[in-house]
Amino acid sequence: RLAHSLRARAREGDRLAREAGRIVESLPDPLIVLDAEARPTVLNAAAREIFTPPGGRAPDLGALLRHPALRAALDRVVANGAAESVAVTLPVPVERELIVHAIGLEPEPPDRGRIVLVLSDRTRERRIEQMRADFVANANHELRTPLTSLIGFIETLRGPAAEDREAQARFLAIMAEQAQRMSRLIDDMLSLSRIEMTEHTPPKGSADLAVLARRSAEALEPRFAARRMRIELQIADGVRPIVADQDQIAQVLANLLDNAAKYGREGGRVVIRVAPAPPHGGRPPGITVAVSDDGPGIPRQHIPRLTERFYRVDAARSRAIGGTGLGLAIVKHILNRHRGSLEIASEEGRGATFTVWLPAAEPEAGAAARG
Repeated sequence: RLAHSLRARAREGDRLAREAGRIVESLPDPLIVLDAEARPTVLNAAAREIFTPPGGRAPDLGALLRHPALRAALDRVVANGAAESVAVTLPVPVERELIVHAIGLEPEPPDRGRIVLVLSDRTRERRIEQMRADFVANANHELRTPLTSLIGFIETLRGPAAEDREAQARFLAIMAEQAQRMSRLIDDMLSLSRIEMTEHTPPKGSADLAVLARRSAEALEPRFAARRMRIELQIADGVRPIVADQDQIAQVLANLLDNAAKYGREGGRVVIRVAPAPPHGGRPPGITVAVSDDGPGIPRQHIPRLTERFYRVDAARSRAIGGTGLGLAIVKHILNRHRGSLEIASEEGRGATFTVWLPAAEPEAGAAARG
């Protein structure tokens, strides 16, 4: 009878342990259990999703566990036994703001020294607050010029030009152009805001960069033809689909090609190269897409700032040809979400090359995407 009771208790203990494991695994917040040496022993699905790098097979908690504020909090939990909460900002792979709740387990063996970390991701809330402030400031600055122009023309049409048909036609054409500029600005600002809101969320789905490059080139062919520019597409062997948001990657390619159409040499050539990229300098295997033009090039001092919002090398020329100053900022934030990168190489008088690198899918993921 005693043996039967012990076996029943053991089975019940196993059942409760499995049930607790399922509950922990399904929690929406990341949860990590550390042993007495502050080494991770348990990570639930939410924690694995946040800390597993692109192309990686195992979570990397190094940046979190080495953070000075968290180390100090862990020491206090061990010393005092009381729970601690600490704010932590992790700079990689995408800047993320976390509140870490550290809770000590039982002070007696075998759980002595073990700590449970429950993470609350505050990145989205902070990003939305910053986006609101940026949107108001940028909207005020960028929309004021065309709006002031429209108001001025309206006043002129109501007054001195009220009976002047020729002036009316000329002014209405300019007003339409200014209104279109405001529309493009608003579209790009809203697009950038949406991208920033999802920047910390890993993309899902599959994208074939060779197919997207071909489609993007075909879509912009009329733009290039209008400036008598030739577009060449060079796709290397071995380009496989990647894990990506297809619509966002298409937007990256469209923005880069649109830049080439605007700033490349009239009657010149634009080349799109898509190729596999081997591991290099600690970077995993990936795919690169390079867009090269033979335009006037970019002065070196401007290159580091090209992905800033509303930054323009030549503001007057950019506005004259329909640029909003947001295209490369949109590219940067999409690539941040995809754990990718953008490299810009240029010399004055020798054109410019914009190279996108995106991590390749794991073999299993790539096979699944193609299947």
